[in-house]
Formats: sequence, structure tokens, C-alpha cells
Amino acid sequence: MGSGSKIKFAVCEVLQFASFCVPLFIIMQRFARIVARVKSQLQPSGGNSTTAYWLIVASSVAYVTTMAMLIWLPMKYMVFTKKRVLVGRKKWRPVALAYVLLSTLPCFAFLIASSEVQIRHNLRLDTFAELPVSLVLFSLICIDIVERIRHCRLTGQANGLVRDPDIPSTLLTHVGRITPIVTPMTGPFPAPTTGNAGREHVASNGIVQGLHANTAVPGIPGSVPGVPNNGAVAGHLGNTTVPGLSGNGVVPRVPVNHGQQHGVAGISPHSGIPFQNIASPYTGPLSFLLASDSRAEVFADSFLFWLDTVEMVRVVSHTAVYFSGWALPVYLFCFLSSMRIVLTPHSPLLSPLGVLLQDLPFLVMRMALIGLFGFVTPLLYVMKNLLVCLAYIYFNFMTKLRIFNTERLF
Repeated sequence: MGSGSKIKFAVCEVLQFASFCVPLFIIMQRFARIVARVKSQLQPSGGNSTTAYWLIVASSVAYVTTMAMLIWLPMKYMVFTKKRVLVGRKKWRPVALAYVLLSTLPCFAFLIASSEVQIRHNLRLDTFAELPVSLVLFSLICIDIVERIRHCRLTGQANGLVRDPDIPSTLLTHVGRITPIVTPMTGPFPAPTTGNAGREHVASNGIVQGLHANTAVPGIPGSVPGVPNNGAVAGHLGNTTVPGLSGNGVVPRVPVNHGQQHGVAGISPHSGIPFQNIASPYTGPLSFLLASDSRAEVFADSFLFWLDTVEMVRVVSHTAVYFSGWALPVYLFCFLSSMRIVLTPHSPLLSPLGVLLQDLPFLVMRMALIGLFGFVTPLLYVMKNLLVCLAYIYFNFMTKLRIFNTERLF
């Protein structure tokens, strides 16, 4: 591990541990101050208020130390030593799960406890207006960003073909190399290349060899009108032809440009990974406006992923909502929504869990809060939750019914 890798490793670990312990310390200190003020009002001449304050603060320090020594550090060791029990399937993120259970859950629990203590003693001391949004959820976003970007290089340019850094490594290793199909042009043929899935070479008569019979190459149809049936590439199925080949299957030579890679449209000639058509980059005077990098997009995606939860937690900062007992269901459903961070960013379970754990409960909660307290939450988010739920039900279930299963084009 080089010096740069060590620095990146240390920074990531410090950020994650700070995101783990700082919200707990601050929220429990605020909770201890509320309990101390309640004690001082109940017993003005006693010293129980100071004792209660320091007892809660000491408990928070002991909790963080115990969880770090018994769970956080051993789990980190198992993750970095690649123990199969934690990273074998690569469908979930154990660090995110530990953070949600050991940090986010206690933070929301103490926020609920602070509300209940003030309601029961008829006090209005602290509504924690900014802490849930600016601290707890920001730490959650930091954990998400670090988990997604720590495996990427932080220097140099990202790979232009594989734009998404969250693609698991198993996908890259299990996809075999697809042999390039040359186009009918004139000129000397480039030097042959070798790959893991098979070798290709050009025989004396110019026929491409080495393609397996069961090799499926996207973009080449079974038959092309106007091309002789015997103009096939050796190794393909009998009815598979390539446009432009002569009747004897000889491939004309390729142009002089040896550095140019010729491959099937839609297939990466280096790794065989499908990608969309990539147009030549714009080189005009405003080309800097087209700059984009998948590593920078991780930051924007992580914040956008949590906007709905942030807005839902912000509702509790209203005094009428916080001191009415609605803090419990709001924080409870926000915690359930935060459980989605445990899955990898491209897991197929994210869509159904997003509807079941976020959009549907938030829709019911927002409609109830608007009916009781007025417009404490924007209608935009109500429309968002409603439309997401309806679209999920319609396109996943209703379109399979006979009345919607039609070939008409609307």
C-alpha cells in the first residue's frame, strides 16, 4: 500500500468514525441539559441536576467506547481482511448497517425521549431544530459517500467506458471478452490480440478464426438482407452473417491506423462490457462545460437520495409538531427509511423498499400532518410520494393485466 493509499485509508476511517460518534455526543449532551433543567425546576435547592447531566454525558462516552471496541473495530477488521461472512455476496454494506443501528437509532431515540420529557413536564426548552437535518443525516450521507468512493482512485481521470464506480468487481470478472469483428475496409491488418475467452487469428485466406459457436455478439442479426448466406464468420452459427463480407467469407483488410480499435457497436473492445454509443467529445471553446466525472456525481447522488428523508425530519422542527407527540412516528418512519443505505446503490431491492419504507409511509404521514397542523410540509413532496407509489403499482402490476396488456401505441 503506497503513501497515497495510506492517506486515503486514514482519511476515510477518520471521517466514518467521526460520523459515528459526533452525532451521539452532541445529541446526548443536549438531552442531558434538558434533563438537568427539568431536575432543577423540580428540585431548585438540590444538586441532582448536575449529577444527572454528568451521568448522561459519561454514559454517552461509555456507550461510544464500548461499541467502537466490541463492534465497530472488529467489523472493520473483518471487512478489510475480506471475511466471506461480511463481503462474500457484495449485495449489502455491513459498515452502513452498523452505523444505522449503533448511531442513527440511538440519536433518533434520544430525540424522541427529549420530546416526551418536555411534553410530560409541560416545558418547551429545545426542539432540536437543526440537529436531525444538519448533523445526523449529514453523517449518514458522509458514510454513504465514503462507502461508495473509497474504492475509486482520487487522482487521475476516471474510465470513460465504465462510468459508474459502484459496479461490483464480480461483474467485471465474469463478463468474458468478446472478439472484435472487423469492418470491410482496405489496408494492412493490425496485429492480432489475445484474450481470456478465446484467440482470434487471421488465416492465409483472411478468414477470422477463434469465435466459439455459442458466442453471442449484440448488433449482428441472424441474417441480413442482401448479403450472401455463405458470407459468415468462421465459428458462428450457420445462419449468422456479417454485412459486407464476400461470398467466400474472406474479410477484407483493415485501414492503416493501428491504434484504432475496431469492434462491434455497443461493446467495449477492451473489456467486452456493453456501453452506450459514446460520441466524440466536443472540443469547442466551451468544452469545459461538458466536464463530468462519476466520482463527483457520487456526491450529488448521495444528497439527492436523502432529500425526502431530510424534508420529513424537518417537519418535526415545527414547535406545534414537536410538542404534540408526533415526533415518535415521524422519527420512526425516518429511521426505517434510512435502512435502505444498507443495500448497494444498484441493488434491485432498492425500488420496492423505497416504496414500502419511504414513499408509502411518508405519504400517509404527510397527509395526516397537513390535516392536523396545516402546510408544515410542502405539497411537492406529497405529490412526489403519491406519484411514485402509483407509478410503481401501475407499471409493475397493472400493466400485466389483460386490459392493459395490448400492442397499441399511444
